[in-house]
Order: sequence, then C-alpha cells, then structure tokens
Amino acid sequence: MLIDWLASKLSKDLAIDLGTANTLVYAGGKGIVLNEPSVVAIRKRDRRHSEVWIGEEAKKMIGRVPGSIEVYRPLREGVIANFEIASLMLKYFIQKVHNRRSFVRPRVIVSVPSGVTPVERRAVRDSTLNAGAHEVFIVDEAMAAAMGAGLPVTEPMSNMIVDIGGGTTEVAIISLTGVVYSNSLKIAGDKLDQDILNYIRKRFNILIGPTTAEQIKILIGRAYMDGEEEVVDVKGRDLMDGIPKTITVSASDICMAIMDSVNQIVDNVKQALEQCPPELAADIIDTGIVLTGGGSLLRDLDARVRREIGVPVVVPDDPLSTVARGAGKMLEDIELLREIAYS
Repeated sequence: MLIDWLASKLSKDLAIDLGTANTLVYAGGKGIVLNEPSVVAIRKRDRRHSEVWIGEEAKKMIGRVPGSIEVYRPLREGVIANFEIASLMLKYFIQKVHNRRSFVRPRVIVSVPSGVTPVERRAVRDSTLNAGAHEVFIVDEAMAAAMGAGLPVTEPMSNMIVDIGGGTTEVAIISLTGVVYSNSLKIAGDKLDQDILNYIRKRFNILIGPTTAEQIKILIGRAYMDGEEEVVDVKGRDLMDGIPKTITVSASDICMAIMDSVNQIVDNVKQALEQCPPELAADIIDTGIVLTGGGSLLRDLDARVRREIGVPVVVPDDPLSTVARGAGKMLEDIELLREIAYS
C-alpha cells in the first residue's frame, strides 16, 4: 500500500481521450504530450514471444501486412471492442508519456461517449487500471469537449457542443455542470470514410482502402457544394480485371458520397434543439453551437449547420485536442471532477 501511495504521488496525473481513431494524452502541467492512432499490430512468433507495433507505426501497416501480422483497432464506435489489446495499447501510451518507467501509477481521467452502458464504462475503467493507473475517473466526452472549448459549463446557461470523432458524434446541451440533453450517434469520421470507399467501388468499380478514403475526405471532402470544383487522382484496384488503376474523383462525387451521413448529423443537432427546454434553446440563439473533434474540420460543415439551423456556429482552435484539453482541465479541480465523473 505504501508503494502504491508513493508511486501515485510521484506520477504525473493524466487525462486520456481514448478515441476510435486516435488517442490523445494530456499530462498535468505539460498539456498534450501524445497524439497517436488507436491501432495495434502484432506478429506472434510463438507462445511466449511476439513483435508489437503501436500507434503511428501500426497505422502505416493497415492494408499492407503479410498473413503473419494481425492489425487491431481495439475501439469500435467509441467503446472498447478488444479488452486485452486496449490494455496493451494504454499501457504502452502511459509508459511512453512517463519515459518508459514501468513503476509509475498515475491518476487517470478517461472520456467516453454519452451512450455507453455501465458494462462498457467498466471495461474502460478495468483496461486503464490494468494498464497501470492508480485511480481512474470516467467522464462524459461532451462535457470534456465543452470545457476544452472554453465554454462556461458551471454557469446557469446552456452550452451546445457537437463533438464529431472517429466512431461517434456526441450532441449535448450542458448547463450548471450537468448534461441537460445528450445523444451519441454512431456516425462520424470512420463512417464518412466508409461512405467514400463504398461510393468509389459502386460508381467507378474501383476498390480502395480506408486510409485512401480518409485522405480523399481530407483533401476534397465537403458538407455541401458551394464553390469551385476540386479533383484528386485516386489509385486503386479495378474490380473487373484486378489491375491497379488511377481515376479522377471530384469534390461533387465526395459530397454525394457522404451526404446521407452528414444529413443525419445535422438532423441530430436539430433534434437536440427541439427537445431541450425553451429557456435553454433561447440561450443557444445567443451562444451558438460549438463543433469539435476531427469531423468538425470537414469543409463547410459549420456553414451547413449555420444555414439550416440559423444560429451561430463556432469551431475552436485545434478541435482535434478539445476533449483531451477539457479532461486535462478537470485534473486541476478534483472537486469538480468528482462531481462530473461517473460513479
């Protein structure tokens, strides 16, 4: 017990945005110290020995590995899908942040989507403890995003946050450190990538991988067409003869590919406003909607939401790290953290 207490005191507290696509780690007093893909690759040589790649190195292997290597994404739609691999990944990230010291046992905050079940929250807690944490706090992802965006979450006024990550889109209205309304939609960055992949396969009869689809989304993806047409050359495999082929894809194609998913995200924002109390809805007319997460970087998404809903829309600086920075702020106020965290 004395060793555990000393280790926790010597360790820097951490806040972790355990995302489907990327994991970010915030260290107390330092800020964001790690941002790596939530990917693990393993080659098992025998029962006792294996080679492991985690993070950026593992992501580069997606779609390029021989049969002896398995590539895992331990989170699916914001929750842990593979307990053992998630624990391995978390342990690696925690030790990397602490310069490979295996004895450290920090206090850790982990954010989760609002729609997770108690069983799924327990899996996150157990995985983090198994990775070497001394104490674990589970917090709502939307609340962390709101704090990271600098919203006055402790004030008696409504703050609306839409956090579009890799696996889920979190739509929440927050007031007085409580979540008045929340909805977790399993349509986000990964779904947009899959939409693009499926569209190119159907429209051009060309097979591409998820990494290529993501790059297309970043280069020419738009929430709606309102401007000069852009094109990009895409390399893939022809499904008819199996030969590699290069095609030209336009921004209009990609806009059409992701249209249904974008519509569902916008509809969920409308639904949140329809279901919140009138006084809070009135506040949002003045305070507006804040878009965070990697999905908020989709071009013209803020303009699309502003046009359809008629309220101000803001994308903060560095929206990818908003959740991690917000969870990091909770490290500085333990009383607030205990009030916000799931029991």
